[in-house]
Amino acid sequence: MQHDVYDYTAHTVSKNTVLQKTYRLLGLSFIPAVAGAAFAAGMNFNFYAALGSRWISLIAFLVFFYGMTYLIEKNRYSNTGVTLLMVFTFGIGVLISPVLQYALHIADGAKIVGIAAAMTAAVFLTMSVLARRSRLNMNELARFLTVGAVILMVAMVANLFLSIPALALTISAGFVLFSSLMIMWQVRTVIDGGEDSHISAALTIFISLYNIFSSLLHILLSLNGDD
Repeated sequence: MQHDVYDYTAHTVSKNTVLQKTYRLLGLSFIPAVAGAAFAAGMNFNFYAALGSRWISLIAFLVFFYGMTYLIEKNRYSNTGVTLLMVFTFGIGVLISPVLQYALHIADGAKIVGIAAAMTAAVFLTMSVLARRSRLNMNELARFLTVGAVILMVAMVANLFLSIPALALTISAGFVLFSSLMIMWQVRTVIDGGEDSHISAALTIFISLYNIFSSLLHILLSLNGDD
């Protein structure tokens, strides 16, 4: 009986350790992200303008995004994975810098960025708490998220050709909902012992927060009449 209690306690401590390390690494990952955005702003560098074509920019973005994600997952149990995550978040900072520069140079732009950041933080805290208390079936949520991801990708590709502002706003709203649920799913998966790599968990949550922030920023700028 004592042996069973000991094993349960050790397993609980292990899961809590993974979650704590996930949050620490997640916080650390925002340092290179901010540095990347500041670097691009200081150099007046616009990744998308530099490549000239939106299709080339899209392909380059996808190669960087999915290539780095693959490499990080391949090294999800080593310090190499941590280093690659820092490189990835620095790159994301560079990629989001143009829209931040644009927002900060318009009327009420700094306020809009601040609201988007505050809302993103609120979503993260809310979904983290819900992940601990939710009784949702995580397998069903995972299936829902898989379908949602496919729908969002199809909608994004369609709007590259259609360029409908209302559809773009709908996609942004969809990403906010999808990424919010992704945070809850990932945190809960760690709590349940289904994820034992804090690097992989931090990567998923960082991408979700990036999607939420950039989508909220797009929505707020559009409502402000500046997008």
